[in-house]
Amino acid sequence: MQGSKLYVGNLSYSTTRESLTELFSEHGSVKEVNIIDGKGFGFVEMSSIEEAEKVQENCNGTELDGRTIKVDEAKPRTDKPRGNYGGDRSNRSYQRY
Repeated sequence: MQGSKLYVGNLSYSTTRESLTELFSEHGSVKEVNIIDGKGFGFVEMSSIEEAEKVQENCNGTELDGRTIKVDEAKPRTDKPRGNYGGDRSNRSYQRY
């Protein structure tokens, strides 16, 4: 593991920052918790890489709020273009039939 930030997947929509912090703080010091609303996943940053590894080993596959959660190392965010997947359409002319 290269970082102390973890991806947490398969979260119940009722899972709170507090319940996730409580579970993970049993294995180390939690620096930050960010749950993505309505998506069923979030991110937790631990104080050290060692603590993140410990959380991953101990919490991956455990139950939280009725769901079996997945805990893995967070991957760096890649910037993907949003929308306009076909390129710039401003220079194209369209024929009407």
